[in-house]
Amino acid sequence: MIKSPIPKVGFVSLGCPKASSDSERILTQLRAEGYAISASYQDSDIVVVNTCGFIDSAVEESLDAIGEALAENGKVIVTGCLGAKSGVVKNAHPSVLAVTGPHALEEVMSAVHANLPKPHDPYSDLVPPQGIRLTPQHYAYLKISEGCNHRCSFCIIPSMRGDLVSRPIGDVMQEAENLVNAGVAELLVISQDTSAYGVDVKYRTGFWNGRPIKTRMTELASALGELGVWVRMHYVYPYPHVDEIIPLMADGIILPYLDVPFQHASPRILKAMKRPASSENNLARIKAWRDVCPDITIRSTFIVGFPGETDEDFETLLTFLEEAQLDRVGCFAYSAVDGAAANQLDNHVPETLKQERLARFMQVQEAISAKKLEQKIGRIEMVLVDEIDGDVAIGRTSADAPEIDGVVYLSGAEGLVPGDLVEAEIIKSDGHDLWASAPNRD
Repeated sequence: MIKSPIPKVGFVSLGCPKASSDSERILTQLRAEGYAISASYQDSDIVVVNTCGFIDSAVEESLDAIGEALAENGKVIVTGCLGAKSGVVKNAHPSVLAVTGPHALEEVMSAVHANLPKPHDPYSDLVPPQGIRLTPQHYAYLKISEGCNHRCSFCIIPSMRGDLVSRPIGDVMQEAENLVNAGVAELLVISQDTSAYGVDVKYRTGFWNGRPIKTRMTELASALGELGVWVRMHYVYPYPHVDEIIPLMADGIILPYLDVPFQHASPRILKAMKRPASSENNLARIKAWRDVCPDITIRSTFIVGFPGETDEDFETLLTFLEEAQLDRVGCFAYSAVDGAAANQLDNHVPETLKQERLARFMQVQEAISAKKLEQKIGRIEMVLVDEIDGDVAIGRTSADAPEIDGVVYLSGAEGLVPGDLVEAEIIKSDGHDLWASAPNRD
């Protein structure tokens, strides 16, 4: 196999948007140092695999990806969440060149340097100001912190990513500004706990373009809203101070969208999960949010079949679902994760019962979602175009985050391109998606 004189690195990125953000930083550094990024194993001098290790299925997917890269190329560096369990990786694939944990840019680059020396004359202008990205050109994830201070019993993220470390607000805002200048129309704010942003640095004041801004979620959201693009908030715990950003949504400064992982509603199960807030407080908070911003979209995730979950606990969860009337919901059957404290709890729920409860949960939520989407028929909505399929554009409203929520199928797509923002009339709905026409484009 003849190699190019420019060293080429293949890259496989698995896992959540936070892992993708880590991948983008590594890719940016590789390009900044003069490495080329290859799209094939055969054309690569070395391959980096950024792994996920949150649940068993993700571990299997990551190990399979590492095995494939070894079989196809032979020189593999492993990073990411599964890399925090280096023994698991080394036992399965002892021939990997190096293993690092998540958000380990310097360690990954050191491993690359050791096995594939960098070019002699790297040019910084090989990298655009917004860096190298894995998302489409019109939207981007903006990671504001790393790690988490919570110790939820089902989660091993803190053991892999550590305690909360907030990025300097000036750095975050500069990255956001670079992305917008490069044509990004939507910023998706992500972290392990967005509402805790700045807690670790006591909300100290930073600077953006010479202007002082506190390292705090409310001030960050307000500043991002000045950039003139969609700003979407993800992974927000329902703390009381979250109430402060709802008026920003009502005033159109950021999108009226909040991703709040409630996880359950039974007080007993929430306590076993070591989750903050109670279901009663959450219902009251949801009502208060809607009083301030009636158009707010609330997305959440839940776990059914947690160890010790009784029929009564599950019915409490379904009652909460009916009362909360959440707009977008994801649900998972509990999966034991190696190293999670919940593994030591008693009364694990049989797998068949987990799946039955998951099906019942989703049936209830689908009916809620279908009713909410039906109420949008006849309304005019702004749609952000993601892709074009023939004469139909596939996009999203402000109520839909990419890849996890529904989409809008927009007829009359002639002349539209991804990234366009267009007014559309909603004409049809189902349990998840909308259909619309664009009557006001002239």
